[in-house]
Amino acid sequence: MPLKTPLLDTVRSPADLRQLPPERLRQVADELRAETIDAVSVTGGHLGSGLAVVELTVAIHAVFDTPDDILIWDVGHQAYPHKILTGRRDRIRTLRQGGGLSGFTKRAESPYDPFGAAHAATSISAALGFCVARDRQGRDNKVIAVIGDGSMSAGMAYEAMNNAAETTRQLIVVLNDNDMSIAPPVGGMSAYMARLVSGGGYQSLRKLGKTVAGALPRPLKEAARKAEEYARGMVTGGTLFEELGFYYVGPIDGHDMDALVPVLENVKGITDRPVLVHVVTQKGKGYAPAENASDKYHGVVKFNVVTGEQAKGASGPPSYTKVFGTELAKRGALDERIVAITAAMPSGTGVDIFAQRFPDRTFDVGIAEQHAVTFAAGLAADGMKPFAAIYSTFLQRGYDQVVHDVAIQRLPVRFAIDRAGLVGADGPTHAGSFDIGYLGALPGFVLMAASDEAELAAMVATACEIDDRPCGLRYPRGEGVGVAIPDLAAPLQIGRGRVVREGTAVAILSLGARLQECLKAADQLAARGLSATVADARFAKPLDEDLILRLVSEHEALVTVEEGARGGFGAFVLELLASRGVLDRGLKVRTLTLPDRFQDQNKPEVMYAEAGLDADGIAAACLRALGVDKARAGLRA
Repeated sequence: MPLKTPLLDTVRSPADLRQLPPERLRQVADELRAETIDAVSVTGGHLGSGLAVVELTVAIHAVFDTPDDILIWDVGHQAYPHKILTGRRDRIRTLRQGGGLSGFTKRAESPYDPFGAAHAATSISAALGFCVARDRQGRDNKVIAVIGDGSMSAGMAYEAMNNAAETTRQLIVVLNDNDMSIAPPVGGMSAYMARLVSGGGYQSLRKLGKTVAGALPRPLKEAARKAEEYARGMVTGGTLFEELGFYYVGPIDGHDMDALVPVLENVKGITDRPVLVHVVTQKGKGYAPAENASDKYHGVVKFNVVTGEQAKGASGPPSYTKVFGTELAKRGALDERIVAITAAMPSGTGVDIFAQRFPDRTFDVGIAEQHAVTFAAGLAADGMKPFAAIYSTFLQRGYDQVVHDVAIQRLPVRFAIDRAGLVGADGPTHAGSFDIGYLGALPGFVLMAASDEAELAAMVATACEIDDRPCGLRYPRGEGVGVAIPDLAAPLQIGRGRVVREGTAVAILSLGARLQECLKAADQLAARGLSATVADARFAKPLDEDLILRLVSEHEALVTVEEGARGGFGAFVLELLASRGVLDRGLKVRTLTLPDRFQDQNKPEVMYAEAGLDADGIAAACLRALGVDKARAGLRA
């Protein structure tokens, strides 16, 4: 049998795809899947979700006139096949690397990425904005939002859908259901029904029925409308979406190109109301190791394409995430009031470790951070000890609830804030840059930052003891530094830091996991005859005022260091010093923070060096504060 001529090489853009006959699209999808697997085996990243939408990606670009027709991917981690088809194939092996392609959709990267996304449930709201802009400007292009079933658990998706039917008549939402959470079994009959209800014949019949019903008295007219919608709902399962004002089509097999293309062609012509197309896909589709993995290869490091075996890093200290989960489980064995809450990230936050021992005290609320926070507040109000384990970047989504439902009521919710600081390959959308400032601004809030594994264990213990106000403990992505962890850590005294190394010339006050770099900076200064004190603040709020005032009284200069944006710990320290009149006495102070810009993805060590938060950068800041010439000192400017 002769080999097929490769087609993907001929597709430079979706316009090329639209020149192919429909029967060739299946081959393009097969080649696109192989290319995606090969690329991610080199770069690592999100694999299973992208493999699930290969056929859908090809079908959408083949049917719609992108980029004039607007295509928005929710979250964006499934958009690798989309990037390959939209002129970025030559750079696809730079995914998530410094200077390379983002792991998510990004406006600055391509006109085919009209809206950047890396957090869930934003697509329908954004798409509705594009629809209104189009309608107001008198254009007729299509707008398509692709959203996963996980993102549909977030309230924002329903807020947008509730608003859509009253706002525009032309919006297409594709529900990518890859968890079989909504759909009944699919097959030939369901595909046939989807084509039928989306086709022109059914549409004409439906419009005729509406015309006839329009002449009836209002009670009969309403009854006829509901009868038609519920009749289709019984067959297709779309009653919920119909009640939100959408015309429901599906479910259809998202891997069947012969079903996808005609349905999309049909819904393209529906212009009297928003449409929801329910597509059922399989995570990891077409790659056996991903299909058989429990997480469907959601996120992977480099791997062997043939075997699926992922590259293993050198063994080292446990990750901060694992330390948190282990310590929480220890505490859970001692106190039955401790419960754990996660927003769809049990393994990412370490809550799965607690869940293995205490499944009845573990709650995964889905992608619903707002609900997670208020749910925790309700638990705390009735005497439980909730730990809400949420990435820093995702906790931003529940900030109003942190303020209104937790802080104002002074409820003892414990926030375990994973991924604090920079996160490397995931880039600015996932960096934990702002939690120090936005939580430190709240009255009564206790905010801790761990400098190593033992400190994190002690902070978990401390959080368990705080029963009169909310608190947060922040810690970074990645491994610890290798310090020993006690069998059962003792809690810390609230608002008290520690001096790690004594010196005389300059004081370095660190908050969080940059402490080791501060110690290395002190070594560099010592080699040049400058003695430095290094202190671990432990608490951003309340500040250890006695420690800070002692440091400034005994040293010529003070340098604060934090893995957070401006307006955080350093600002709190400056405010303290200003209120005590210390700054009036000529104290030299430098505050080291993340830069006042969003840093693109790169290796974490490169990003911290760019931010001036590595040992060289910290030492250079100390020299600047002391007025020592950096070139003479032999340090980086």
